[in-house]
Amino acid sequence: MDLLTMTWRDVGFMHWPVEPDSVQSTLPDGLNVDTYDGQAWLSVVPFQMADIRPRGSPIGRSFGELNLRTYVVADGTPGVYFYNLDADDRLSVTLARQLFQLSYYRASMQIRTDGDSVEFRSRRTSSRAPPADFHATYEPTEPPSSPEPGSVESFLVERYRFYAASDDGAVYYADIDHEPWPLQRGRADIRTNGLFAASGFERPDGDPLVHYCAEIPVTAGRLHRLDAVAQYTD
Repeated sequence: MDLLTMTWRDVGFMHWPVEPDSVQSTLPDGLNVDTYDGQAWLSVVPFQMADIRPRGSPIGRSFGELNLRTYVVADGTPGVYFYNLDADDRLSVTLARQLFQLSYYRASMQIRTDGDSVEFRSRRTSSRAPPADFHATYEPTEPPSSPEPGSVESFLVERYRFYAASDDGAVYYADIDHEPWPLQRGRADIRTNGLFAASGFERPDGDPLVHYCAEIPVTAGRLHRLDAVAQYTD
């Protein structure tokens, strides 16, 4: 049963390939790093969380969100693992930490749009985690299309489960649902990016692979505990 409904708008994806071992060593027990052509990936994703509300509620909330994530598998099911999620909404941060065990942190954000171009600024204000500033402008450069099965785009975005670890080390997951991404190749001018250092990573080399999505409606289900522990193998 769906627990939440929402719309993700002005989504920017900035993906960097990295060595799998550098990711696996940061994951909680039960999660295995997922790879594409032998590479793991770290992604910074800024967007607007619009009209998020519990199922049946007439009132929703909208705010900016920014996350650093990687790609994992547990019991054969691929998903996304969040290192952190910064959000510009105090109530939503509190509820997300309590209900979904997600590493949400309070941040001050400014989002400006000019057509399809998005300027996104974020400064973490929470004392729960190291400081993390982010400032980038991103935009699409190609028309939208659904990712081809087996492509790197499909690997990076067509994932319908997220995983998170609680403070006591337990791993939880929840499923999401939406239509295939109307994804566009894009470009980004990243002026400041403190998310990697704040999560203990060195900044990856090279420019990121960039994608953009104007809007996609999403539903999210209830949280479940992951009991089975999968072991990582090279």
